[in-house]
Amino acid sequence: MIHFHRSGSIAPGKTAAALSFAREVSAYIKIGMPIGGNPNRIGWFLQYENLAALEDTQGKLLQDQKYMELIAAAAANFIPGSMHGEIWRVL
Repeated sequence: MIHFHRSGSIAPGKTAAALSFAREVSAYIKIGMPIGGNPNRIGWFLQYENLAALEDTQGKLLQDQKYMELIAAAAANFIPGSMHGEIWRVL
């Protein structure tokens, strides 16, 4: 099992807009916010059976015009350079 996680820091004054984006994008991927630590972040979570499934799904998302428009429109809600992604293998 492969676990994909990406997080980004919300830009000052953009919390409401970032949460609105999170509600929209949750139709595609799971969204979460931290309980502890820096509360001004949003995380994306996806699980895949294997790396091939991750690659296939990511490729489909990149081809989805609505998803790409949603991501582009939300860019101003996050601090540039704050996005951090990781891929973990579940043991």
